[in-house]
Amino acid sequence: MKKEVQGCCASFFQGGMDVGREQLGPYALEQEEGVFSLGMDALALGEFVTLRPKWKVCDLGTGSGALLLMMARRADGLDLYGVERDEAAARLARRNLDGNGLEGVIWQGDWQDAPFEPGSFQLVVSNPPYFPRRSGAWGGDSRMESGDGLEGLCRCAARLVKNGGRFALCHRPDRLTDLMIALRSCGLEPKRMQMIAHTPAHSPAVVLVEAVRQGKPGLAVLPTRFVQERSTL
Repeated sequence: MKKEVQGCCASFFQGGMDVGREQLGPYALEQEEGVFSLGMDALALGEFVTLRPKWKVCDLGTGSGALLLMMARRADGLDLYGVERDEAAARLARRNLDGNGLEGVIWQGDWQDAPFEPGSFQLVVSNPPYFPRRSGAWGGDSRMESGDGLEGLCRCAARLVKNGGRFALCHRPDRLTDLMIALRSCGLEPKRMQMIAHTPAHSPAVVLVEAVRQGKPGLAVLPTRFVQERSTL
């Protein structure tokens, strides 16, 4: 099965897209049973994040490597890195890079243990688990935070990104206060934010935030994006 992904639709929290192959611009994304599948929150993040050619970028919790493919589609010559604790997902991410003729490094392990030099990256991105441990929320282990949760993720991103570099992620709007506190406490100043909703009649389902390491205060809030809008993918 091979489909062209055109943009956001009403499957934000319905387990992502089908197992099989998805076409992300010029790149084919292979998906497997048991590896968290591509969802519309990741697609929205891939379009939202600031990118420049030849940047060194790292995806924390890369899964199948979908965000790496989306970023490679948008900017030439990126130096691609991914961190993934699940062995099957890490193998799939490597296969997706190789199958599309892209060079990159997929390191398997927890992101707090990633063996990259501090300040190595111009950009770090993440589509992390959304729910705190023992929250009772639906989604299974793949949707539950591990370790120090949001603060641990932000601390890792702050270590990996250079001063003036960026960290961008997607999350649930009901975790926005926790997210902003964690970012600022780790030296990551929120600079851009956008809400994603199904329709104007629905509350936002996803928030996208981009922060700058040691950035100055000042947050630009972009207009809410509705999922009927056609993507540039």
